[in-house]
Amino acid sequence: MKKVSINELEAGMVLAKPVMRGAMLILAEGTELTNAWVSRIEDMGVEHLFVEGAAEHAVPKEEALALLDARFKLVEDDPCMYFLKKIVKEHIEDLYG
Repeated sequence: MKKVSINELEAGMVLAKPVMRGAMLILAEGTELTNAWVSRIEDMGVEHLFVEGAAEHAVPKEEALALLDARFKLVEDDPCMYFLKKIVKEHIEDLYG
């Protein structure tokens, strides 16, 4: 799932989360957007939507792992912190595939 600004919406994108207006459902999760829906969503003042697809990463995997190492450098000898670092590292690796 990726977060897309209204300016980036295109026909053919599939919603990963529903579009709501207050408590009212406008478009359900799984709906494929058409040009007409894109125009209507723009008119509603919605700023962003979540659509299907892989999220773009803010930093490369190598940089994310280097930042993780730097953050845990002073506490590497603590078994609990080592375990926590291992969990976060696995999560980062899963995110990047």
